Amino acid sequence: MGWLGTAVLVLCLSSNGRPAQAEAQPGPWRHAISLTGEPRYPTDFRQTDYVNAQAPKGGRARIGDLGTFDNFNPVVAGVKGNIAAYLNTIYEPLLKPALDEPTTEYGLLAEAVSYPADTSSVSFRLRPEARWHDGVAVSAEDVVFSFQSWKAISPQFNRYFNKVQRAEIVNPREVRFVFSEGGDAALPLYVGQMSILPKHWWEGRDAKGRKRDIRATTLEPPLGSGPYRIKSFTAGRSLVLERVDSYWGLAVPIRVGTENLDRLEIEYFRDAAVMFEAFKADRLDMRRETSIKSWITGYDFAAAREGHVVKEAFPIARLGIVKAFVFNLRREQFADVRVRRALAMAYSFDEMNRNVFHNMLSRPASFFPRTDFEATGPLSEEERGLLASLTGAPSADTLAHVAQHHLAAPRADLFNALELLKEAGYRLNNGRLLDKAGQQLTLEFVLEDGAMERIAAPYAANLAKLGIASAIRLVDDVQYQNRLRNFDFDIVAHAWVQGHAPGNEQREYWASDSAAKRGTNNIAGLESPLIDGLVEKLVLAPTRTDKIAAGRLLDRVLRTRQIGVMIGAEDKEYMAYWNRFAHPARMPEFGAMAFPSIWWRDETKPN
Repeated sequence: MGWLGTAVLVLCLSSNGRPAQAEAQPGPWRHAISLTGEPRYPTDFRQTDYVNAQAPKGGRARIGDLGTFDNFNPVVAGVKGNIAAYLNTIYEPLLKPALDEPTTEYGLLAEAVSYPADTSSVSFRLRPEARWHDGVAVSAEDVVFSFQSWKAISPQFNRYFNKVQRAEIVNPREVRFVFSEGGDAALPLYVGQMSILPKHWWEGRDAKGRKRDIRATTLEPPLGSGPYRIKSFTAGRSLVLERVDSYWGLAVPIRVGTENLDRLEIEYFRDAAVMFEAFKADRLDMRRETSIKSWITGYDFAAAREGHVVKEAFPIARLGIVKAFVFNLRREQFADVRVRRALAMAYSFDEMNRNVFHNMLSRPASFFPRTDFEATGPLSEEERGLLASLTGAPSADTLAHVAQHHLAAPRADLFNALELLKEAGYRLNNGRLLDKAGQQLTLEFVLEDGAMERIAAPYAANLAKLGIASAIRLVDDVQYQNRLRNFDFDIVAHAWVQGHAPGNEQREYWASDSAAKRGTNNIAGLESPLIDGLVEKLVLAPTRTDKIAAGRLLDRVLRTRQIGVMIGAEDKEYMAYWNRFAHPARMPEFGAMAFPSIWWRDETKPN
């Protein structure tokens, strides 16, 4: 028996070594999990309010993606290879989020979920009709196999679910996850987000008789349970997904009215400008615009002027997103917080917003923008009580003061930046900022998006006024991912994505034990016992009030660390598309553009 078979067998045993037995349910079976109250939709709901249940099925969408791919195995995506886009349409989770309510998920592969009041475990009951594309039923063995595979192979998954102690098969359609401790109300929901993999397929052999290896990258089209499967591909260049006519989940309420297109055709580009030209030439149907300058000035071409190309902006309500230039704190030049503050002072938000973003960005003041966890003004009574229980925390006055100041300065403050650098031991000599050993402070920006180069260049010019030498290195997607995994960078552009119920992902963003692990989302390499403690307070908060207090206090402390310089916060997603598609008139509040999931091809349009 191989390592994975042995591990699955171990997981199927209870703590005393006997096969896990079905137990009295610790809580009622539910059709959904919500972290903010009762679910919007009742047990017997037939569809969500935001879809068009009568949307026609058919047509195709041609979509561009930047970079390349050499892998269809999502389990190893964090450590090797470049994963192909849209694989989430092939694999399915136990639960699926509703797009018109925050932090609420409804049964997909699972028809019901149960957990005790102390959330020390969670059980899922699978739908009897759930099938893999080869007709085999999705089973509890698949769920346990998937959990063990993700936890053993994926560093991010391992840290994300470090409190999940074991999984137990109760019966062929029921699986139970036991947690090492209770109190984390969000953990049952997070477990439900796990993509489920087919055990029988991964333990089988491919068409050439070779045994499959879930620890390796692969370009063998995978077996899934979702609405799409891979029809064809050219490695690194293109991928065609086709809708599965026999898809088992068409009538599942959370799926009704979704995944309406017959084909998703993804073409890969190495250059963003070339991809835009392909869109303008009608080689691509849609474009998610990430450059505000391009959004304002780049659509003056015939098809757009004549209405054949439509531009829409979709409000972002589900997430708080802040983009930043992040410093690699693993490197010596960033060890002193005074240096990091000085570097932040050299960035001029007003100048960049005016010249690059057409005054469409807001100046960020928080790591949790537009959520209940954004800290503003003096500390609340709950924050002060929590602060008093922490060791090594800044004073309440300091934390109140930092909340009044933006992480991106309105204008470059080079004079005070230079004073801070001098305090940190640097000196200016003939236009060069030198350390105590006489070496010039030199920084490298590692970027994968050409649009970020236009933001980095003026920033680098301001750094040069301080005597700091900087280079901007634009690399392709493969090089970029490898440099991130090996921590081979000084500064990178990164975005933190925050929801309305932050939880385990905060360990991945900030916790010390993730700083040195390949594939980490702790991009800065932040290590702080104080922040570790606050993250745990946030994750394990017993009430929403406690969670908000811990989150706001974490926000304040993170600001004192100055781990980067905030570029700006966006409150919309921008999309341009050829006028041959339609979407519901009332888009879901927390779904942004939700393309292609709830869109459909409109054959009444002339394009």
